[in-house]
Amino acid sequence: MLLSDFPIIELDRIDSTNNYAMQLIDANKAQHGLTIVAQSQLMGKGQRGKIWVDEPGQSLLMSIIVTPNVDISEQFAFNASVAVSIANVLQKVCPDSIVKIKWPNDIIINDKKAGGILIENILRGSRWTHCVIGIGINVLQDVLSPELINGTSIKMSSGKEVDIRQLRNELIGEILSEKWQALTGIQKMALYNSMLYKKDMPQLFMDRDKLIETTIVSVNIDGRLSVLNDKNTIVHLYHGQMEWVWQ
Repeated sequence: MLLSDFPIIELDRIDSTNNYAMQLIDANKAQHGLTIVAQSQLMGKGQRGKIWVDEPGQSLLMSIIVTPNVDISEQFAFNASVAVSIANVLQKVCPDSIVKIKWPNDIIINDKKAGGILIENILRGSRWTHCVIGIGINVLQDVLSPELINGTSIKMSSGKEVDIRQLRNELIGEILSEKWQALTGIQKMALYNSMLYKKDMPQLFMDRDKLIETTIVSVNIDGRLSVLNDKNTIVHLYHGQMEWVWQ
C-alpha cells in the first residue's frame, strides 16, 4: 500500500496523541494506518507512567493505529518490529551516528536517548483488535532540559536539521510496510537483538538499593531481558523489575 492510503490527522496541541487515538477506536472511527500527529503534547505518555516532555514544533509526536495481523502471543515481537523500523529509518537519516534500541523500546543515538515508543494494545476477549503505536522523537532541539542528562536530539547528535514531516512519512511507511508480515516472531527478535543497546556489554541495574552488575545477553520473544549476572548465571528480567543505571 502507498503512504497516501493512510490518513493523517494533524493537530497543533493535544493532551496525548495516544489518548486521541484510543478515543477514535472507542468511537469506531479508526482504521488501520490512521496516524495522529501533534506539534505539542500537554500530557505525552512515556513508559511506567512517566510524562514525555516536548518543545512545540521541535519533536516528532505521533500515534499510529494498527490492526495487527499477528497472533496475540507475539505482542512483543510486533513491538520489536516497530522499534527496528524506527531505528532503521534514523540510521539512514544519521548515517554517521550509531543508532540502537535500549530495552524495551527507547531509541538511542550515540549512547543517549533520542526517542521512545509506547504501544498500547486493545484486546476484546481473546482477540487483539487494535494497537496504538505512540512515538516521540527529539528532532530539532539544540539543547534539552538539564535534568535530561542522558537525552539527545537528532540535531544534537548528528548536527543535521531534519524535516519533521519527511521523517514522519518515512517512519509511517516503514512501520506499516507489509514486509513485516512475512517474518516470524523469531526473525523479528533476531533483528531487534542485532540492534540491542549494550548487547554483550556490562550494564548496571539498581534493585531497590542494591547495585547489580550484569552483562546484556539478549531479549526473548516474551519481552524479558536475559542478562548474565556476577555469578555467571543467566537471569531473565521483566521490564520495571530493576532500574537501568546510565553509565
